[in-house]
Amino acid sequence: MKNNILSLGIFIALLIFSCEGPEGPPGRDGAPGSDFVGITYEIGNINFSSNKLDERYVFPESNVDGDAILVYRLEDVDSGLDVWEPLPTATIFFNNGGYFQYRFNYTLGDVDIIAESDDIDAVGAEFTKNQVFRIVVMPSDLASTIDTNDINAVMSQLNISENDIQNIK
Repeated sequence: MKNNILSLGIFIALLIFSCEGPEGPPGRDGAPGSDFVGITYEIGNINFSSNKLDERYVFPESNVDGDAILVYRLEDVDSGLDVWEPLPTATIFFNNGGYFQYRFNYTLGDVDIIAESDDIDAVGAEFTKNQVFRIVVMPSDLASTIDTNDINAVMSQLNISENDIQNIK
């Protein structure tokens, strides 16, 4: 009898003390049987002008502190293949002395894509009209292990296909 009471006491103590500590942050739902690693959003038809120098995208759910946010711009289509450049872009200097650059900033809830220029209205339409961007959310520790300048390497590492990209209108 004494051993049963001792065993019951140890069991109750383990039950009570093994579940202490705060609950971890909420995660994203993934496909059944898969681990969530990253997600990609595509936003298109973005137009910049002197009245609109940035575009804000609000994430459908908050990201986890420690997620890395990467942004890419569709620079060209070459032989049917998309050419993506990572932001921030190199600053473009024009012959007239003007400059232009894309950059971004983000919080856990949104990302701002910014067109920066000393005279945005003098920048050609190829840089300001109907622009397409991809936003990649991924764990920052994973971002340090791959070439984030190459969107194809990033998507391959995250196991994201073109069909997995969430297009935002």
